[in-house]
Amino acid sequence: MEIELDSRSVTSDWGCLGSDLTELILSHLPIRSIVRASAVCKLWRSVVTQSSFSSRVSATKKPWFFLCGQNNVVSRKNQAFGFDPESNEWIRLPTTLFPIPVQEESFIGSGGFFFTTSSSTCSKFSYSPVLHGSWRETPPLRFSRCNPLVGVFSDSSGCKFIVVGGVRFIGGLVDIEDRLAVEIYDPNSDSWDLCPPLPADFRSGNSSQWLSSALFKGKFFVFGIYSGFVSSFDLRNRIWSGVQTLRPPGILFSFLLACRDQLVLAGLCNSPRGPSFNLWRVDHQTMEFSEIAIMPQDLLYCLFDSDEDEKFASLKCVGLGDLIYVFNEQHHKMYPACVCEISENSKCNWRKIPDLPAPVNRFHKVISFCSTVSLDSVLREEEGDRL
Repeated sequence: MEIELDSRSVTSDWGCLGSDLTELILSHLPIRSIVRASAVCKLWRSVVTQSSFSSRVSATKKPWFFLCGQNNVVSRKNQAFGFDPESNEWIRLPTTLFPIPVQEESFIGSGGFFFTTSSSTCSKFSYSPVLHGSWRETPPLRFSRCNPLVGVFSDSSGCKFIVVGGVRFIGGLVDIEDRLAVEIYDPNSDSWDLCPPLPADFRSGNSSQWLSSALFKGKFFVFGIYSGFVSSFDLRNRIWSGVQTLRPPGILFSFLLACRDQLVLAGLCNSPRGPSFNLWRVDHQTMEFSEIAIMPQDLLYCLFDSDEDEKFASLKCVGLGDLIYVFNEQHHKMYPACVCEISENSKCNWRKIPDLPAPVNRFHKVISFCSTVSLDSVLREEEGDRL
């Protein structure tokens, strides 16, 4: 027996779902889709703008990949982009949010914040939550520095920033003798604490151009991209561990990352079958490693468009959470990139991510990092029609 439904009994009124079910459904959308949904009706708007909903969404969303480009000749050619892995799309960002550095400054992203430092005598340090554009300048650093490593961590008193390494200039030349003491900033007291400098093994290359870092289990790990030296700074006791060497066979260069509650080493190897990009799981206490994945060869070669011997030298890697991004920081094929997602059983899923939205300018310097993004910050930008 067929049953005919009265069209008048069928409703498309989403309001009948109730706020709890509506909140659950909206929370599964990518952040920018949530923002668009907030304009549909008053109920959805009230759900999206609740602080509890924003905190829940921000805590569960995958971190974004940011790529900011600096043109040293024409500043208007500076560009900034953010990649949302959940919507699989790049977003062109207003450069007003990014104080792309002048010659004596560096721009850094970490832990949900943007930072700028200066190597001039004024030793400036400023920070802003990601995408907020609300910059705050701290008291001067004790040591002026350019291109340091910066980390964000929390202790019993709240959020703090750690600044490690970097270079300083004397008479226009890099001072390679000074290792620069570690400095920790407490926003609550608006003050800096001075801590021991990087171990002397890192003296020959102590800027972020030669080092990578990972915040893991209360320690700030510093790793030499080419040297393989690794040491950790205990954030509670404020002391450095002894320096060890982490170099898998055939490794050319590598990056140390904190992903899915484990340390991961990601780097380019020269294997008998040719170049390969490998991932290793690293024991944070012994520095012993075991291979977990190799990037598919066809995907690796998608990142390049030349047969030059040094074509892999511009390969860079950043990661956070479940995601590891590998990209070419040169202009080849408009800065192509791929991503590896690590599942709970350490299974790795590789894929190429979409091209940057055209037009893309040629940059003299590329700043890249992963960071969490809050729903509040994207809502603010959408309301201003800036994204």
